[in-house]
Amino acid sequence: MPVLTMICGLPGAGKTTLAKKLEKERGSLRLCADEWIVALYGDDIARDRNKLYAVRDVVEALQFDLTEKMLSRGLDVILENGFWSRKERLMLRDRMVRLGAKTELIFLDVPRDILWSRLESRNRNLPPATFPVAEHELEEWTGMFEPPSADENAKRITG
Repeated sequence: MPVLTMICGLPGAGKTTLAKKLEKERGSLRLCADEWIVALYGDDIARDRNKLYAVRDVVEALQFDLTEKMLSRGLDVILENGFWSRKERLMLRDRMVRLGAKTELIFLDVPRDILWSRLESRNRNLPPATFPVAEHELEEWTGMFEPPSADENAKRITG
């Protein structure tokens, strides 16, 4: 039975690091929206957050469709989108379970002060396919983030 692994967490939590590790260990297909956005639109898209958010929605929708196709062919997939809302997590899980796939939710639970420390460091020397994050954005996003509840059966990794 193919497995969809969803990695949940805020920027700076370590989603890409974990996804790359799991990709190597499991031989899964890893999909990262930021990598696709940079490949399609370039690094400069981050200057216009509204445009960045709009193209992210399109890229994520394409990746969800691709995920569905790969799972239906028996290939495991890792998505590192962050999955900030319960609604998004449940919608995707239900969609993939209807295909006969198993889902795994991993929640990277990192305190806000550690997230900001990591982001400050990352902002000084951005890795490829990574966008800068301002502290006020992290504050806003922290308020929007819905941690997985017990009924979502997330594997919690604290950091």
